[in-house]
Amino acid sequence: MNRLKAIGANLRFLDSPLAIRVIATRSLELTRNQVTHFSLYTPSPIVDRFPNNYQKLYFSSKPNSIAELVLIRDWSDRIVRELGKRCQSLTHESVIYVLWRLDENPEKASFFFNWVSEKEWFRASSSVYSLILRVLANKETVRQFWITLWMMKDKGFYLDRETYLAILAGFRREKMKKDYVALTHSYNRMIQENAMESVVTKVVGIISGSEWGNEVTNELAKLKIQLSDNFVIRVLKELRNCPLKAYKFFHWVGEQSGYEHNTVTYNAITRVLARTDSIEEFWRIIEEMKCVDHELDIDTYIKISRKLQRDKMMEDAVKLYELMMDGSYQPSVQDCSDLLQSISANDMSNLDLVFRVAKKYESIEHTLPKAIYDGIHRALTGAGKFDEAENIVKTMRNAGYVPDNITYSQVVFGLCKMRRLEEACKVLEGMESCGCIPDIKTWTILIQGHCAANEIDKALLCFGKMIEKGYSADAAVFGALVDGFLNQKRIDDAYKLLVEIVTMRSTSPWHGTYKKLIENLLGIGKFEEALNLLCLMRKHKYPPFTEPVVQYISKYGTVEDAVKFLKAWSKGSPRSHSAYLHVFESFFREGRLSEAKDLWCKCRRHISKRKQIRELFGSVENRMTAT
Repeated sequence: MNRLKAIGANLRFLDSPLAIRVIATRSLELTRNQVTHFSLYTPSPIVDRFPNNYQKLYFSSKPNSIAELVLIRDWSDRIVRELGKRCQSLTHESVIYVLWRLDENPEKASFFFNWVSEKEWFRASSSVYSLILRVLANKETVRQFWITLWMMKDKGFYLDRETYLAILAGFRREKMKKDYVALTHSYNRMIQENAMESVVTKVVGIISGSEWGNEVTNELAKLKIQLSDNFVIRVLKELRNCPLKAYKFFHWVGEQSGYEHNTVTYNAITRVLARTDSIEEFWRIIEEMKCVDHELDIDTYIKISRKLQRDKMMEDAVKLYELMMDGSYQPSVQDCSDLLQSISANDMSNLDLVFRVAKKYESIEHTLPKAIYDGIHRALTGAGKFDEAENIVKTMRNAGYVPDNITYSQVVFGLCKMRRLEEACKVLEGMESCGCIPDIKTWTILIQGHCAANEIDKALLCFGKMIEKGYSADAAVFGALVDGFLNQKRIDDAYKLLVEIVTMRSTSPWHGTYKKLIENLLGIGKFEEALNLLCLMRKHKYPPFTEPVVQYISKYGTVEDAVKFLKAWSKGSPRSHSAYLHVFESFFREGRLSEAKDLWCKCRRHISKRKQIRELFGSVENRMTAT
């Protein structure tokens, strides 16, 4: 087998001693039993991690292979028999991992969960139920969702608020109105019927109201709490804003006679502690879990990792990723890619962290997929290291991956970030010569880059070229151009562009773009233009954004302005009287009683005779008389 040739000595990706070698060339040789792979690092022995022989996978007892077994076959008695042989290898974490892998196969997830639920060795938990409910919360498996929710309640578990809100949002997106209403009703009823809720409230009140000490523990002892996993988890969630007190409570519970922490409660406390002010305690719990042979389940890992990334705790996010990759429940390629993207998005991105993630992935899987190459390439271009990024592109080619729009878009983004706009434009020309046609995303990045550099006129030229190529402006392009104009105080130009593109090309800008432009137009007294945009918003079925317009009318507008607004906004509305009432109230707040009366006189009879409006005028006149 040919060895890979490293050229890392010629590249300095990092200024630290941990410079990582990049392989520039490789030769590929396939034999019956061996597959050569490409590496960014020192070549290592090749291990075929993905056997073609199905029997090897079939008789494996690893969590990943159990998930594969359910994924690749229709549910049958044969699968049930095979799963039965592996019962001893299925832990709580394993069940969660399999359900997580079946996220896009809710029918199979339901079969697997029902099979597991019937086993005597299976220990249910709110974590498992929360996960399966999220998987089943869609139109195809909504019947199974409600059956599972009933099972959950029957076994004494209750839907936590986080899961409830996530599922509720999904029902709203899928326009499942009946299920949305039913879930809201069921959740509220669960809270009312949950006898444990009052005890949880008392415990949380005692702990959060004082510093942890003998006084607190004595008060807790007086309650004579019936400790259970479900109870401990509920208290920990309620103490999420007091992580150090949650940490104390967790250890106090573990010291109580007759109760012992398990993987469920350990995972629950890690979710609470994964934040800046308790990160030391978080890692202590992780070490404690190792000592008692517990692991983070994959669902807990995903939630913690995303939180660490949002809080820009990248060092901890990478350390946790490395820990998980060394365990039984390894994150997916997408999770790795998302982590790399988060690191790169940080203005002070640490390339060492990027290479640690990639190296850990390769050490386990032995080959790097394109998504990981993309992540490394994104970090390098974002840091302005274009020579090194070009070498990564070469290694990608040698690994069998052809540069695509993602690759070129990242170069365009990096060049725009460094204000090297002419070079960024030339990248698109080079793409076409290589047979890779720039897509709308690449054009959007180029236009956004020009706008960010305050080169709005050049951005418009790029926009014109994009239109010539046959692409339609999407909301992202449109938003960037409008923001560019607004940053230069060219509000009229932004308005003209929006109206022209919306009317000529039937493009729908973002709701936020409309709102921002309306506020800016009103700021320079452009009422007619703002009203026109309000009508366009309504045409695109966006939620109403009338408040700034009403405020403008009540402070600076005329009665004629109010009539125009009400005529435009109330057209076809069954509740047009509410808009009139709102305008009248605003006039009164600004002390413009005469304008309010003039408007009242111009109203149609069915509006002026409305009880609420007559009562409003009556109360105002009474106050005027009293003074």
